[in-house]
Amino acid sequence: MSKKNGIDAFSRRAFLRSAATVGAVAWAGAAVAQDALGEIINSPRRGSWDDQFDAKASRTATAVLSNTPVFGPETIGHVQQAIFDYQQIVAGGGWPQVPQAGVRLELGVTDPSVQQLRQRLMVSGDLPQSAGISSSFDSYVDGAVKRFQARHGLPADGVIGEYTLKAMNVDAPTRLAQLETNLVRLQAMSGDLGRRYVMVNIPAAYIEAVENGRVVLRHTAIVGKIDRQSPILNSKIYEVILNPYWTAPRSIVQKDIMPLMRKDPTYLERNAIRLFDASGNEVSPETVDWNAEKAPNLMFRQDPGKINAMSSTKINFHNEHSVYMHDTPQQGLFNKLMRFESSGCVRVQNVRDLATWLLKETPGWSRQQIESTIKSGVNTPIKLVEEVPVYFTYITAWSAKDQVVQFRDDIYQRDGAAELALQTTTGIEQSAGPIDADALPQ
Repeated sequence: MSKKNGIDAFSRRAFLRSAATVGAVAWAGAAVAQDALGEIINSPRRGSWDDQFDAKASRTATAVLSNTPVFGPETIGHVQQAIFDYQQIVAGGGWPQVPQAGVRLELGVTDPSVQQLRQRLMVSGDLPQSAGISSSFDSYVDGAVKRFQARHGLPADGVIGEYTLKAMNVDAPTRLAQLETNLVRLQAMSGDLGRRYVMVNIPAAYIEAVENGRVVLRHTAIVGKIDRQSPILNSKIYEVILNPYWTAPRSIVQKDIMPLMRKDPTYLERNAIRLFDASGNEVSPETVDWNAEKAPNLMFRQDPGKINAMSSTKINFHNEHSVYMHDTPQQGLFNKLMRFESSGCVRVQNVRDLATWLLKETPGWSRQQIESTIKSGVNTPIKLVEEVPVYFTYITAWSAKDQVVQFRDDIYQRDGAAELALQTTTGIEQSAGPIDADALPQ
């Protein structure tokens, strides 16, 4: 190790140990706090903190965004660097817990708990040391909180709400272990993912379309419920269906449609669901005994259209789990914080953008042609000229090229720490409709 690097490493460790000590003492007042941290910041051995660790990236919520994919050629190296940095934080005592304040912590508020909040954000690199320690929730703290929220997949509103506070108070050793767990997952993915590919990161409920190593599209997604999880898989997208049919699985026919038909005999007609026997002959709903104990041995198929459970588009790929990606008529679900609503399939916001990108190398399928076909309402399967790889992954911690360390809730409890499991269960709502579009493909 060079003398300069040795000094830098020592300075960072010394700062972290000192910052942890500062966080543990009872603060006598803002002036005392400022003096104590000032001694640390102005120490001649401290080195240039702003040239190190996570703090060297721009401290804004916008800076968290990047066109670098979650998994790229340099991801493993960046995560290894993040692990080293978090090891130093842990060795220095971690970061202080942020107490529950008696007031809503947001821009313009003055409260003693803001002192611990500033310390917490400084240690993780979200707030520059030059911002100092005070009880004022100023524009520096507002920007730092928004950056923290963006790194944790939370709405970047700058307010210390329930979920932001929970994420802040996950301790440093737990975050370090989370990074180490995800490094193993990322290493298992190493190799050539393809010139063009689609990555679904389940815990983030997010989709990336990647081309030549850069993210060209990002989509908000709705993924599997905790008890109906989206599977981890590697496959290839071979088909886009415009105006798809949807076939109700027998379980939904038995549990949902049968009771609905007893209450409202017009339910099937209103939802454009038709019945077919094994020979493909259409069967009138009036001939079915809806009071029977078991559902009839018929196919329940919903016609294409705006109320179709898959709406305008379905994206097929080879897999043994009978899952796929698709549009949805329930667009409001994409605005929710917790988007774990499906039975394993993945609903895609702005799915037509993704379909256009997938079909751009398939002759005759411009965006204009796609829109025209959807408008026609005609069921249209389209085979891709070249299949596009798709990966369903489970990554809850990573670091992109810009060295911003990102974390997500461990929604399926696979990281081995209870405090990383779903932090926001109260934010989950049930789908408005009785039909779950994702149980099985058509």
